[in-house]
Amino acid sequence: MASAVTGTCVGVPRLSKFNRSFSRNASASVIQMTLLDEKKKSYTLKKSEEAFNAAKELMPGGVNSPVRAFKSVGGQPVVIDSVKGSRMWDIDGNEYIDYVGSWGPAIIGHADDEVLAALAETMKKGTSFGAPCVLENVLAEMVISAVPSIEMVRFVNSGTEACMGVLRLARAFTGREKIVKFEGCYHGHADPFLVKAGSGVATLGLPDSPGVPKAATSGTLTAPYNDISMVEHLFETNKGEVAAVILEPVVGNAGFIPPKPEFLTAIRSLTKDNGALLIFDEVMTGFRLSYGGAQEYFGLTPDLTTLGKIIGGGLPVGAYGGRRDIMQMVAPAGPMYQAGTLSGNPLAMTAGIHTLKRLKQAGTYEYLDRITSQLVEGILSTGKKAGHSICGGYINGMFGFFFTDGPVYNYEDAKKSDTAKFGKFHRGMLEEGVYFAPSQFEAGFTSLAHTPEDIKQTIGAAEKVFRTL
Repeated sequence: MASAVTGTCVGVPRLSKFNRSFSRNASASVIQMTLLDEKKKSYTLKKSEEAFNAAKELMPGGVNSPVRAFKSVGGQPVVIDSVKGSRMWDIDGNEYIDYVGSWGPAIIGHADDEVLAALAETMKKGTSFGAPCVLENVLAEMVISAVPSIEMVRFVNSGTEACMGVLRLARAFTGREKIVKFEGCYHGHADPFLVKAGSGVATLGLPDSPGVPKAATSGTLTAPYNDISMVEHLFETNKGEVAAVILEPVVGNAGFIPPKPEFLTAIRSLTKDNGALLIFDEVMTGFRLSYGGAQEYFGLTPDLTTLGKIIGGGLPVGAYGGRRDIMQMVAPAGPMYQAGTLSGNPLAMTAGIHTLKRLKQAGTYEYLDRITSQLVEGILSTGKKAGHSICGGYINGMFGFFFTDGPVYNYEDAKKSDTAKFGKFHRGMLEEGVYFAPSQFEAGFTSLAHTPEDIKQTIGAAEKVFRTL
């Protein structure tokens, strides 16, 4: 597996071996690039443009989540028609190798046949019960056995809902109100978290959101990611008042930013010493960096954890869990109230169960490490060869790169990126049949469905686009 150091913006390991393997079969590469040239000539988004213009009359900005509107990269948003494996097709018939994966859930590939078959069987019994079902027990047991910190779990319907619940729980358990979060880390769109947030907030350049009362964020303290001295200062100046520290153990919502080797360990010590809880938001990293998430990968156990994306196998889902004594505070076992109409619904549970079964198979994360390393090393190599300032990294199935020399340790470093150049790169890659996240400030994802040929094609396309920037 890649180490945390591999995931920084310095150094590109194993590059010479990688380049040798990609220089073979030159004639096949020429044929492939010829086909790509023909593809680009016929590239059109006419139907997407028509559909998106109609959508803007029906939905704010034409979308149901801001980053989909392509505001930070410019150009026409792509309207998707279907997905399968590592590929997506838009309504104009254009085909793309997809590195967004529905923003993370599609780790075994889009529309997996086994998952679809299981869903079809489950649907024969109904889509939602609003009552307990055995499938909740099955997925709960799988999550508890996999994630080191989780002794009990509560399923919800989204990552945002999971983070809302876990924040209320941390405050209820500690009897304190203040929380520490990190600049550029995104924990959903609940009011207390929309302070120096990442994801779509970073993409659109919004410092905060109108409509969030000052009272809702008065207990939110912020620090730069990877800056332990600032966290120490916050604890010192707010003695006995901090309920919890919440963070993405690997940042994905300001681009891919891994922790410095000592950072997570220091945060763990600080929270214990000050009677505060440590919360890992693993909505993105859970079951992606390893089967036990970032906490297993780094060998560090938080008190509470939020999950989402992968545990629903592409259906709406979220979860929070942790130490039994803390989770016993949640209603109806305890006084901390939280509920949900569709929580634990049989479809999401089924998709999650069959996704996790696949991920538990031998060699899963070794394969993700191998193809992601080839992808990132290839992009960095071709970008630098073309004369561009670029840095990046990866850990297994999660990666990212920035148009800056780096290294990137926090959101302020990430903002040094040439976002205009990234926008041109993104558009060029779309025309070459490759779909990256439409923002410099979002991580990318590989899947078990991505093949070595997908990686070769992506790097070939990147090399071509880099020459045009």
